Amino acid sequence: MPLVSVIIPTFNRARLVKRAISSVLYQDFKDYEIIVVDDGSQDETPSVLDRFSRYIKIIRHKKNMGVSSSRNSGIRASSSPFLTFLDSDDYWFSKKLKIQTEYMMQHPDCKICQSEEIWIRGGRRVNPKNIHKKEGGYIFERSLRLCLISPSAVIIRRELFDEVGLFDEELPACEDYDMWLRISSKYPIHLIKRYLLVKEGGRQDQLSYSIECLDRFRIRSMVKLLKEGDLDKRQITALLRELKRKCDIYGTGCIKRGKIEEGNFYLSLPQVLEWHLIGSGLIQDYHIQPTP
Repeated sequence: MPLVSVIIPTFNRARLVKRAISSVLYQDFKDYEIIVVDDGSQDETPSVLDRFSRYIKIIRHKKNMGVSSSRNSGIRASSSPFLTFLDSDDYWFSKKLKIQTEYMMQHPDCKICQSEEIWIRGGRRVNPKNIHKKEGGYIFERSLRLCLISPSAVIIRRELFDEVGLFDEELPACEDYDMWLRISSKYPIHLIKRYLLVKEGGRQDQLSYSIECLDRFRIRSMVKLLKEGDLDKRQITALLRELKRKCDIYGTGCIKRGKIEEGNFYLSLPQVLEWHLIGSGLIQDYHIQPTP
């Protein structure tokens, strides 16, 4: 059994997935398996994957089912105690697996860790803004506003998925935001302060470009997490505050676009949830405070 399973979901990225797979094959660390999930590609991706068939396990979806389904297929097919993910448009530096695996072995209490990454947008390196700055530790509250963990940067102990569940296949986008909230609400996120991968962006085939109004999926994720009832009072306070901010922005935008019913639903959602939480006894005499 390999120590690490590398799961690569891909859809219509023949050229890029070749680069991603190659970046794993060139790792200094060799005790791994590569599982590539072709999510119904209609370009040259299947033939490209066939050329790597000696080195990879291929899972083929008959139709496009989304990145959550692809990652989950890879998780179910894997056999290793440590799981990693590599988006097919990203690629790793050669020491990535060695450094992260050694870290996990040296820190048996660590459930998940990630590394720093280099950002490329439109073929040029860009520096992330301070709001995107990665931090180690308990980052749940900071993670509510935006995603602070990259799938291609993490290594995770298998048993963590037994506890928090797999990726939500009902979310067409922000599925990673949803997963990291579930994890960071329970455990610290360890950070290796070394640049171990390149994360590319700025292309039209990415979900952040092809799906509008991503905040509505973040809102859905936050509501789901509230209803699960596993948050402490401080986490509930932070989540409701950010939920109100997101609902105000999205609801107001809906009304401006003539979607009055949808807009009013989102504008009233935080108050409805507050009443629900008070009624269920999860919080008492609580009122959402304005965002600082």
